[in-house]
Amino acid sequence: MLTKANYQSPLGEMTILCDDHFLLGLWFVQQKLYSKSYDLEKATTGTNLIIEKTIHWLDQYFQGKNPDPQTIPQKITGTPFQKQVLSYLQKIPWGTPTSYSEIAVAIHNPQAVRAIGGAVGRNPIAIIIPCHRVLGKQQQLTGYAGGIDRKIALLKLEKIPYKK
Repeated sequence: MLTKANYQSPLGEMTILCDDHFLLGLWFVQQKLYSKSYDLEKATTGTNLIIEKTIHWLDQYFQGKNPDPQTIPQKITGTPFQKQVLSYLQKIPWGTPTSYSEIAVAIHNPQAVRAIGGAVGRNPIAIIIPCHRVLGKQQQLTGYAGGIDRKIALLKLEKIPYKK
């Protein structure tokens, strides 16, 4: 059974989507690229252990703490390539930026920089899978499905330097 809940973050309302075992999605309401993998209209509004863990994690995060994302079981959807990129994103430490080209080299696909940008932009679990930590080659600010102002706020929260 799919369950959804809303979370009021300091950066705006977010939607949490899960089943009985895994976090499936976390998006800012009305952000670009909402997941098309799930029919949100069929999800029941409510709470369960996964939603409670996600809310606790987000509360800790927005207080400037470094909560462990592994405390929330997550199920990632997408192509094998997207899953590979998202798996790499999960390993980026708090407060540490990376670039699309660094990811390309790390996953042994140095020609895939543009495709990596597409996979990062389709991240179904915002913040917990830290796509906001991905910057351009010279640490320049790049896009964010949740909006560039939110990306800037997340980078500032983690004290990650960037260039405009």
